[in-house]
Amino acid sequence: MPDLSHLWQRLLRATALVFGLAIGVGVTVFAYSNTARVNVGWATLHFNSVPLWTVAVVPLVIVLAVGAVYHWFNNLHHFTEHMKHRRRVKELEAELASLRSHLDTALEMPDHDAVGTAAPTPRAEVEPIEQAPGAEAAAANGEEKAAKKDRKRPTVMSDTEPVAVTDSEAKPEETPAET
Repeated sequence: MPDLSHLWQRLLRATALVFGLAIGVGVTVFAYSNTARVNVGWATLHFNSVPLWTVAVVPLVIVLAVGAVYHWFNNLHHFTEHMKHRRRVKELEAELASLRSHLDTALEMPDHDAVGTAAPTPRAEVEPIEQAPGAEAAAANGEEKAAKKDRKRPTVMSDTEPVAVTDSEAKPEETPAET
């Protein structure tokens, strides 16, 4: 289904224009029809010989002007918030690009920016030096077991649980190497 939001907005603007023109024509007819002079008074403030149409039109114009200024400031607030978010999005996009490049260099991956370019030429593979078949087995004999036994678990201490004291100088027995 096509997006009709722009058409809806055009319809609303056209309706507002027609409504505003109708109000303008009505105010003009009212002003030419009521040319008699009246006295306007409010508390200690008095205006003598004021045309009748100004009594109706001036408050309407003041209300419209105040409403317009209010909406301009409200839209200005939304615009500044939009610009703050836009700037933050740009900062986050730059940080994401930086993190991707760091991750790519750490993992030796191709660059994300080079989309559609030729793949980099692979590095020449280094051939391993072959050793005698028994030399590797003899060198590694027993090293894994000794390395595993040397590793210790980290000690976790809690304020509520008692701590067991271990003898750190005692080392586990090593198994003799097989030949």
